[in-house]
Amino acid sequence: QVQLIESGGGLVQAGGSLRLSCAASGRTRTFSTSGMGWFRQAPGKEREFVAATRWKGSSTYYTNSVQGRFTISRDNAMNTVYLQMNNLKPEDTAVYYCALDWISRGLGPRSVAEYDYWGQGTQVTVSS
Repeated sequence: QVQLIESGGGLVQAGGSLRLSCAASGRTRTFSTSGMGWFRQAPGKEREFVAATRWKGSSTYYTNSVQGRFTISRDNAMNTVYLQMNNLKPEDTAVYYCALDWISRGLGPRSVAEYDYWGQGTQVTVSS
């Protein structure tokens, strides 16, 4: 089993920044080779892909709406993945979840169904 704990959410004005962290614990000996993703879910909407990093962080992926504003990174020694969010917009308001891809299903890093473990989520609210 793997446990994921997110932190760093909060209330920020439009144009501001936040840095989300996701710390993994439990069976983390393969953390460096596991895909990690960030997703978000706004009220009344489906959970959507935000960003992902694969194989030790060598590849990164972003949804179009955050490209150039958000940066995903990972510290494998600390079993932690980060999401730096700059120039935040009201439409970024959502609960943000990190996820770990333990068993690759070949669905791709943008697919919710690809991921095996999820954190409890952290609220990000951007005021206009």
